[in-house]
Amino acid sequence: MTYPETRRMDVSDQRFGIPVSDPYRWLESDVRRDPSVARWVDAQNQHSAPYLASLPGRDIFHERLTALFDHERLTTPEKRAGRYFFTRNAGLDNQSGLFVREGVNGADRVVINPNKWSHDGTTALAEWAPSEDGTRVAFAIQEAGADWRTIRVLDVDSGEILEDEVKWARFTTIAWATDGSGFFYARNPEPDTDAPFEALVLGHSIQFHRLGTPQSEDRIVHAPESALPLIHTFEVTADGRYGVIYSTALTGGNALSLVDLSDPDWPVRPVVESFDHGWSLAGNVGTKLFLLTQQGAERGKLVMVDLADPDAASTDVVAERPDAVMRLAGLVGDRLIVTYMIDAKTEIERFRLDGAPDGHVELPGIGSAGAFHGRPGDDEAFFVFTSHDAPTSIHRYDVASNTNTVWAAPAVATNLDRIVVEQHFYPSRDGTRVPIFVVRRRDVTGPAPTMLTAYGGFGISMVPFYSPPAVAWVEQGGVYAVANIRGGGEYGKAWHDGGRGPNKQNSFDDFIAAAEFLKGEGITAEEGLAIHGESNGGLLVGAVVNQRPDLFAAALPGVGVMDMLRFDRFTGGLLWAQEFGSPEVEADFSNLLAYSPLHNIRAGATYPAILVTTADTDDRVVPGHSFKYVAALQATDLGPRPHILRVDSKAGHGGGKPMDKAIDELADMWAFAAHWTGLTVGEADQGHDRQAFPGASR
Repeated sequence: MTYPETRRMDVSDQRFGIPVSDPYRWLESDVRRDPSVARWVDAQNQHSAPYLASLPGRDIFHERLTALFDHERLTTPEKRAGRYFFTRNAGLDNQSGLFVREGVNGADRVVINPNKWSHDGTTALAEWAPSEDGTRVAFAIQEAGADWRTIRVLDVDSGEILEDEVKWARFTTIAWATDGSGFFYARNPEPDTDAPFEALVLGHSIQFHRLGTPQSEDRIVHAPESALPLIHTFEVTADGRYGVIYSTALTGGNALSLVDLSDPDWPVRPVVESFDHGWSLAGNVGTKLFLLTQQGAERGKLVMVDLADPDAASTDVVAERPDAVMRLAGLVGDRLIVTYMIDAKTEIERFRLDGAPDGHVELPGIGSAGAFHGRPGDDEAFFVFTSHDAPTSIHRYDVASNTNTVWAAPAVATNLDRIVVEQHFYPSRDGTRVPIFVVRRRDVTGPAPTMLTAYGGFGISMVPFYSPPAVAWVEQGGVYAVANIRGGGEYGKAWHDGGRGPNKQNSFDDFIAAAEFLKGEGITAEEGLAIHGESNGGLLVGAVVNQRPDLFAAALPGVGVMDMLRFDRFTGGLLWAQEFGSPEVEADFSNLLAYSPLHNIRAGATYPAILVTTADTDDRVVPGHSFKYVAALQATDLGPRPHILRVDSKAGHGGGKPMDKAIDELADMWAFAAHWTGLTVGEADQGHDRQAFPGASR
């Protein structure tokens, strides 16, 4: 394949005595500021688009993905003064809107419809929060997938948008003061450049905006100086007494501070100053705070801290379990509801406030349940349930009777009874036992083209969830596999630490072992394995392709971190040094250089077909990572298979991407992978038109 020409420049650095060539550094420039990069991106898209459009099955995948995404999707409702607020997507809306229901079984009413905000669907509703009395909603607007936000306030009854406008919010939550006078949010300083999308994530702070006042008068609540770049988030306890500040350096843990909101000076009281362990609020009864922590319990425990005690020493309430990770905890009604993860699957237990066991919560099946949205003193709560073969449903939970009913569940355009989900375990290179989910059609019993994915970073767990793209692949007779590799949080802090920093190679070894397992067990055809991953998962795909190109027929790295020697120079990259290590530290540099996808491409090896995807407005993992990686691939002799780039416009890192753009991209990716793995794509037989999730009430 003949690729568009890419200019090479004589650029290199000396790093700890090692020369590092960087001939494509000019591609780090933003397309909005550098016409030469914009022309290069246009040439790459003009090269890849006709090829992708011509692939067999591309139109069928597009049709099936459209049908499979075309089902109602709701988020867990937030209850305020008898009103229930939630987001809803009818199926193919480019963006989900905000709705309110008057009473638990009342009619739904549109509060905010972001699909009217832009002609191309690239302006999204991001974070939002209703006031305590349910009369107002503060909501964040996201443009073109960027991490920056602008916050506005809406009167729920009149539909009027107030004059208040809060800019430069970033990595924020929104938390109202109980009296409705204003809200807390997080922001970075206004950039002193005409390119805010290139600004580093430094100087993050918590501020309070009082309604009816200009943003210039917003009160700084928490802006500590730190040797590490930090991100802060804020929540208010259900009784309105305390503000809770979480501060993280992305080390896998967080510091925790409290603000006594009954004191007009809002003094900030540090409770935990270390970033080494996770801390999160389950709820409070007066001065007694119930907190989930990993300190002294790598798999998590629940403790109580009484703020009336000047020392604020913690007392264990629910002990660590050796067989499970305590993932979430909430104080709902008069019970502590604790969500455990066992081999990446959810179990939920109840406890009294003194820690005495009080039974468990029945779930619809094996899968994943989200946090319980409810409050102390109120027996009504809601949670979400999903699995590889169960579309996301919302359940209403009654604490007093310990029963739950389906509040909202979709009907989907496929026959889920034909799908089988299996969990296997395999040994990694060092003998570590790693779980993997395998999803297939019931009649597919022999080796089949397989799509394998994983993440393996930042303590993020790959729990079972319903994925229309996975179903689209499986419908065609393929296998979809999800490996729970180290670097995630599936088995607690040790599992995360086992795949980060100097141990990052363990993530790659686990993923390579998953590929070998799938082939060795006869699940995957010998020449039929495709891999995909996004962000840190894109890094994973790029790294393992370099290390074992022989294992894979196709690779789909998306929005990946590909230059591990310069990631810390862009937007939020400096924060990732706690996960990956710092290129400015010699030992870390040597480790990063050993696996950096950009720097380890093996000339002369036969590589799989590679489709790299990114977006021109991604300000999380800047697209220069993917641009430089593709330029290096195309300049190297790696065999006859194509190595091409697809760049979306106004789409960001993924959050807020319009539905039509998401479907277009996925259709290209799946058709590319199907072609190179030998998956025959035909009209899918879904069994019947639509299947409702058991117990569906809508």
